[in-house]
This record gives sequence, C-alpha cells and structure tokens, in this order.
Amino acid sequence: MANATTSGRPAPMLPGPPPPERDWPAQAADTIERVVGQVRDKTTGPALQAARGVVYGTFGGIIAVACLIVLIIGAVRLLDVYLPDAVFGEDHVWVVYLMIGLVFVVAGLVSWTRRRPAREEPQT
Repeated sequence: MANATTSGRPAPMLPGPPPPERDWPAQAADTIERVVGQVRDKTTGPALQAARGVVYGTFGGIIAVACLIVLIIGAVRLLDVYLPDAVFGEDHVWVVYLMIGLVFVVAGLVSWTRRRPAREEPQT
C-alpha cells in the first residue's frame, strides 16, 4: 500500500488541540484541596478561636482567684502583726477580720449601687 500522496512524501500531520500546560488531574486535585482548605478555615477557625478563648479565660480566672486568695491571706497576716497590742489586746485577729470584712462589704455596696436594673420583658 502506498502513501496517500503521489509525490512519495509522507502526509503532513494535521494540527490538533494544543497540549495542556498542566495536567487536568493535578488541576482538579489543587482545586479540591483549595476548596477543602477554605471550608476548614471557615468552620474550624472560629471554633478553635472560641476554644482558645475558653481555655485562656479559665486559666486566667483560676490564676486571678489564686492571687486574690494569697493577697487576702497576706493582708490578714500583715495587719495581725502590725496592729498594736495596747489598743486591741493580745488576741486581735478578730479586728483584722472585721477590717477586711468591712472592705468587702463596702466594695459590695458600691457594686450594688452601680448595677443596672434588669430590663423588663414585654408582657404578651
């Protein structure tokens, strides 16, 4: 069988579609990875941020309570040592408790006066 051309030269190749610059499976995988990453960022991002806030807030609260307790203990001991025995007698821890209790009562009263009244719910 002879060639389709009569001159004896091979037939020229017809131009086909240009070769793809990137392989389509790689493009599909990149697209899927990008979409999954965006979904993960939008869903787990806020959840992780909220979880961090809860953990750090709880840790900070525990540390603050511990510091407050140590501060109160230090104030009781300091006042107990430096209160004069001539005025309050030999056993005057009760005066220290009274003084610190008054400080907390005054702080509570100040907080109570600065509170906002609760909004009334509309009646149906």
